[in-house]
Amino acid sequence: MHMISALMALTTALSVLSPPTPAPVPASPAWCPTAADRRVECATEPRPLVAGKPELGTVDVAYALVRRKNEAKPAKNTIVVNPGGPGGGAIEAAQWYTKLTEPLAADHDLLLIDPRGTGQSGALTCGLTDTHLPTRPELRRAAARCAANLGPRAEGYTSAATADDIDAVRRRLGVGKIVLYGVSYGTYLLPIYAERHPDTVRSILLSGAYPVGFDPLSAPSARAVSLTLRRICERSAACDGGAAVRDLKAVNARLRAEPRPMTITVNGRPRTLALTESMLAFVLSFPASHAVGTTPGKAPLIGRLPAQLRRAARGDFRPLTKEIGAQYEEMSADRSDQALSTAVVCNDYARPWSVDAPVRERLRQFNRAVERARPAEFGAFSPRAFATSPLDGGDLCIAWPKTGTARPYQLTGKLPDVPTLVISGDLDSNTTDENGRLNAAQFPRARFLSVPNTGHVPEGDSTGCAISIVVDFIRDERLGGTSCLRRIPPIKVKPVR
Repeated sequence: MHMISALMALTTALSVLSPPTPAPVPASPAWCPTAADRRVECATEPRPLVAGKPELGTVDVAYALVRRKNEAKPAKNTIVVNPGGPGGGAIEAAQWYTKLTEPLAADHDLLLIDPRGTGQSGALTCGLTDTHLPTRPELRRAAARCAANLGPRAEGYTSAATADDIDAVRRRLGVGKIVLYGVSYGTYLLPIYAERHPDTVRSILLSGAYPVGFDPLSAPSARAVSLTLRRICERSAACDGGAAVRDLKAVNARLRAEPRPMTITVNGRPRTLALTESMLAFVLSFPASHAVGTTPGKAPLIGRLPAQLRRAARGDFRPLTKEIGAQYEEMSADRSDQALSTAVVCNDYARPWSVDAPVRERLRQFNRAVERARPAEFGAFSPRAFATSPLDGGDLCIAWPKTGTARPYQLTGKLPDVPTLVISGDLDSNTTDENGRLNAAQFPRARFLSVPNTGHVPEGDSTGCAISIVVDFIRDERLGGTSCLRRIPPIKVKPVR
């Protein structure tokens, strides 16, 4: 957190109490979204790419302010959202957020800001368009090439810079205190905003959360996979949770001994890959956590896996490799450039090596951290397989340059004492209940709520319960009734025979 003088602190405090006069609103650009019965103001705010380095230029940060329906009265609150990523743009999600916050539309403004490097805020490119199929050494080299392509500009793409952009837009619009609503990566970004600009925060809602100082080897996610298997089996009575975990352990042991071939179609052409324990770890912790609880009558990916793991544990890998192959085909169809995501991850995220060490020493430090990890803390997986499975962590940033870039972000522990709610889906192995609780512990008085039978992110539950809890918290600035959680049905699980 940057230090400020007493005079600057006083100026900031006064700006919150007496917001500056808003700048004139220009004509709406072509990308400006629309909202039924609501006025939308769109513009860009020029920002230095790197503070103190004018030679690196500027970036225009785009925003869309969706005004309350009743503009005859002042807004009760302004909700500032971040949809995650890193790399997610808020403006393109305008329809989703306006629908979600419709019960608040009469007297709440909604502020959508595309983080620098995304959407309308100078979408970043570095030639990193295929992150799902390379081997880990290839992926590390691709991240290094991304850094080389970005050059000195890489220094400008950090969570701290994005947080300061948000405050610059807030000041331009003359908004006082704001409600922070972050999803996934937004639960990492917005605590950083809250630390850097504490006097501007009214309340905080974080969904699908993890702490700023998370475990760089991802052990909580590894543990959550086993817990999720046990929960879905117990609640559905379609399988035995303990047996499902034992099957997963057996499959992982087989894959360590002999990866299994699987053929997928990429760009219309067949491609043969080797299914490894690390690839299975990625699918079970990331894609398998999405769309859980959204369609009660249809088994999601995690609901299909116990039966496939049983067959694979008995030697028939065909259903499992077909399922995992389909996931990789779907992910490979996304050719969006991962420049912004990679830059933020490699600039900001915790890592088990010193950024001051040369690449070879970083790799030795990473290997030592993996070797010293306790296998029991990784559930059904080996520590190495799980630690090398995330596309946004592990050893991805081994070769990211140290010169001119940021250091892993560390909170000071001085977050604002405001109403804060952190929610997680209890079947989410990506941003787990365990990490959600650690996120909540960062704040002086946060409440943590686990939403049953949902994954990443719980607002997608089929009953609308999670959304109602979110809306009530934003309106009332406290956690209200949660009895609707009991009505969220267990997910459908394919029976194991």
